[in-house]
Amino acid sequence: MSRRILIVDDVATNRIVMKVRLSEAHYDVLQARDGASALSAARRDRPDLILMDMALPDMEATELCRTLKAHPETASIPLIVVTAARAAEVKMRALEAGADEFLSKPLDEMILLARVRNLLRARETAEELALRNGTHRALGFAEAPEIFAPPGRVALIAADPRTGLTWRAGLAPLLSEPLAMITRAEALDSQADHPVADVFVVDSRLAPEGAGLRLVSELRAHAATRHAAVMVVVPEAARETAAMALDLGANDLILAPVDAQELAIRIRSQLRRKQQADRLRATVEDGLRLAVTDPLTGLFNRRYALPHLGRIVERAAETGRGYAVMLLDLDRFKMVNDQHGHAAGDAVLVEVARRLKDNLRPVDLVARIGGEEFMVALPETGFEQACATAERLRTAVQARPVDLSGEPGAIGVTISIGVAFGGERPPTEDGSPEGEVNALMAQADRALYAAKASGRNTVEICRSAA
Repeated sequence: MSRRILIVDDVATNRIVMKVRLSEAHYDVLQARDGASALSAARRDRPDLILMDMALPDMEATELCRTLKAHPETASIPLIVVTAARAAEVKMRALEAGADEFLSKPLDEMILLARVRNLLRARETAEELALRNGTHRALGFAEAPEIFAPPGRVALIAADPRTGLTWRAGLAPLLSEPLAMITRAEALDSQADHPVADVFVVDSRLAPEGAGLRLVSELRAHAATRHAAVMVVVPEAARETAAMALDLGANDLILAPVDAQELAIRIRSQLRRKQQADRLRATVEDGLRLAVTDPLTGLFNRRYALPHLGRIVERAAETGRGYAVMLLDLDRFKMVNDQHGHAAGDAVLVEVARRLKDNLRPVDLVARIGGEEFMVALPETGFEQACATAERLRTAVQARPVDLSGEPGAIGVTISIGVAFGGERPPTEDGSPEGEVNALMAQADRALYAAKASGRNTVEICRSAA
C-alpha cells in the first residue's frame, strides 16, 4: 500500500516539482497551499507524513507544527520543514516546535527520499505499538501506571578523542542525562538486561572506512541495542553516507561540524520517543503474555486475535487501506495424534507455529485459535501480496517433515488455508468492527472448507470478499 504524503507550499511550482519526485517513489501525494488548509487535510485525510515550507501565507511552519503536535489525531504524523534559510536559529525554532527534520533548499533528492523512508518506518513501528496497546485496552486490561523513569543514557562514539570531548563539553550544559564517551567495542558489549545507552551518537568517520555505518547496522541487529535510538554525525558533503545511514536504521542525522544546541534538541526528542515506545512495549509484553497467549506454541490466542482484528478493521476504515485474514488448518492432524501420540502432536503444533511466525512481517499477527487451527491477520495488504503470503506459508509448512525429539523418523505435515479480504468493499450492514470481523471470519472459514474439499494442502480465496 502506498503511503500518503501531504505537501504544504504556497508556490504551485514547488508543489508540482515535489509531487513529481514523490510520485516517482510511489507515494500518494496530497497538496495544500497554506496552514489552514493543511490542518484540514491532516485531520480529514490522515497523511503518513507532512512536508511543509517554512514560510506559509497565513502562518509560519513553526505554528503549524505546534498545532499538529497538540492535536491527538495529528500528533504522531512526522513533519519535515523545508526552507531556503540556512541560519541555525531558524532550524532550532522548527525543531523545538516539533518538526522531525529540517531540510534546506535546494533539496538533495537522495537525502529527501532517505529521510522520508526513515520517518515512515519509525511511524509504522509507533503505529504497531499503539495498535497492540489499543487491543490491550479493548480486552479490559488497565494501562501500566506511569512510573518514574530514570534519566536516559547517552553514548558518544567519536572518530577520535578530541571530537568526543568537544561533543561532551558542548552537550553537558544542555542535557541532564549522563554522557559517556565509549568505543565501538563497548557499544556492542551491551547485555540485554543492561544496555550501554538509550541513545548512541555515532561518528560516520570511524576508522577503518565504513566502520561507522557498520556500527549502525550492528546496533540494530544486536538484541540489547535493537530498540535504542541511533544518531549519526555526517559531513555535509557526504550525501551518500547520510542516505545509507538512514536506510540502515539510523533514527536521526546531524551534520558536522556539530551544533551542540541542535544535537541536544535531537537527543531529547529521541529519548522521549524511546521512553514512550518502551512503555507501550512493556504494557503489551507484560500485561498480555499470560492472559492472551497459547501456552503450547507461544502464539496469541483467540481472545487476543479477534479484538486485534477489530482494531485493524477500524484502522482500515480511517486510512482506506485493505487488509487480509487467513484461517489455516493442519491436514489430517487427528491421524498424527492417533498414530504417534499427543506428545508428537504437540511437537508438530509448536514447529508449525514457528514456521508461520518466521514467514510473516513483524506487523502481521498469527494466532492459534483452536486445536489445530491458526489465524493470520495482514494489515495494509492487497490481494496479490496476501495470496503470495498464503502460498509462502503453505510451502513453509510442507517443505520438510517435523523431527520428533527422541524418536526415529519424522512426520510430514501440510496445511490448508482460506483467505478473505476487507477494507476494499462495502462494510457489513451494522457497520461495526465486530460485524466486519464476524463476516471476515465466516468468509475465511468458507474458503478454508473449500481448500479442504479440493484435496487439502491448498490455498483458496473467498472471491466474494476480494
